[in-house]
Amino acid sequence: MDEPNLRATLADLDRNLLERDGPVRLLLLAALAGEHVLLIGPPGTAKSELARRLHAAFVDAPYFERLLTRFSVPEELFGPLSLTALEQDRYERLTAGFLPTAQVAFLDEVFKANSAILNALLTLLNEREFDNGAGRVRVPLVSVVGATNEVPEDESLQAFHDRFLLRVPVQPVGDAHFAALLALPAQAEPGRPRLRAADLQPLRERARAVVLPDAVTALLVQARAWCAQQAVTVSDRRWRKLVGLLQVQAASRGAVQVGRWDLWLLPYALGARPEQIQALVQWCDETVGQAVPLDLQWLARAARAFEKQLEIETTAQPDDAADDGAGKLALARAIAGEAAGHDSAMLRIVSERARRRYSQRHVDARVAQVDAIRLRCADTLESAREAAHAALDGARDHLWLPPELLARVGAVHRANVDLAQALHDDLQRLARDFGALPVDTQAQGPVPEPVAWEA
Repeated sequence: MDEPNLRATLADLDRNLLERDGPVRLLLLAALAGEHVLLIGPPGTAKSELARRLHAAFVDAPYFERLLTRFSVPEELFGPLSLTALEQDRYERLTAGFLPTAQVAFLDEVFKANSAILNALLTLLNEREFDNGAGRVRVPLVSVVGATNEVPEDESLQAFHDRFLLRVPVQPVGDAHFAALLALPAQAEPGRPRLRAADLQPLRERARAVVLPDAVTALLVQARAWCAQQAVTVSDRRWRKLVGLLQVQAASRGAVQVGRWDLWLLPYALGARPEQIQALVQWCDETVGQAVPLDLQWLARAARAFEKQLEIETTAQPDDAADDGAGKLALARAIAGEAAGHDSAMLRIVSERARRRYSQRHVDARVAQVDAIRLRCADTLESAREAAHAALDGARDHLWLPPELLARVGAVHRANVDLAQALHDDLQRLARDFGALPVDTQAQGPVPEPVAWEA
């Protein structure tokens, strides 16, 4: 079970599906780890299709699918009673073709089942065992995909809900991809089965040797603190299972230790409800992906202040000849308009003479003031570039990261770099423009007061 094979399997799972790159990865990863997935979303959002595609990824894997209602009976899931066994006073079921013999199963509206079914499912999902008559038998189950329109509020269902390590919201396709949805073929081309259930155990054995480094442990500690602050309850068992899932993910991509980006799936393991999961996605973007928009209002405020100061000093007239200069400039414009337009040599000469001239000390001071801010901006720009590189280093080649996540995190880092670069360019221009102010070589004026821009 090598990485190219897994990449090809992911491509098959995701073919002709829109906005499902995250769910297909979580379903396959859960199957590799022997865990179960709960899909949460309204009808018609490809929940059953995702489960069927997961089944199709495995070679010769028995499959079971059932829509549960409050009227469902155990026979529908576990098989009918054996009449032969009853004649011999044994209470046994004929399980062939039913859930106890399946490797991949899809249970729709899973929380609508009655307590008798849910109690039997608890043991089957968690222990991979089924009580049949007087004995308990092992089942070959790889993964169960459950589906529900909404997360149950009933406290009695929480134990069963907790058996699904990953809880994955699926929503209707958004406006951006609606046209593409309409153009999809009616029948998707089936993928080629590439995985075998027999290959899972060697992968899980390799995963046990995967190291959880201190840096990743520190992030998990932060996640636990965040969950406590937000009243998101996470059991000790779930944390332990999460670590196992992280190890399988790392092992499947050939790593010897869990990486920072392996934590992308944290929201789906820790959050119980869609709103909690969405909040955790944002936390993960900001903490794992370091995708936090830069607050550069101070730089923008400084640039605006210097822009205004430049406008004042560029348009200022000589103190001793304001009225005379204004009159000469108006006359020059009138003559130029009658003659050759506003680009005439006379207009340029008179306009230049009508501008205030500054001492070299004044000009140098203004340039130095802008440069001081520009250097701070340059440091910010370099930090933004380094943060983008550090955050995205290795992410693009990560086997399991959804493209949508990479695009979202990358967009924040690009926006930070672009904003810092634009402000740096503005400050460079301002320094040049201050340096181009008219100079009176005879003037020995004082150094100007710094431009006030800090709040």
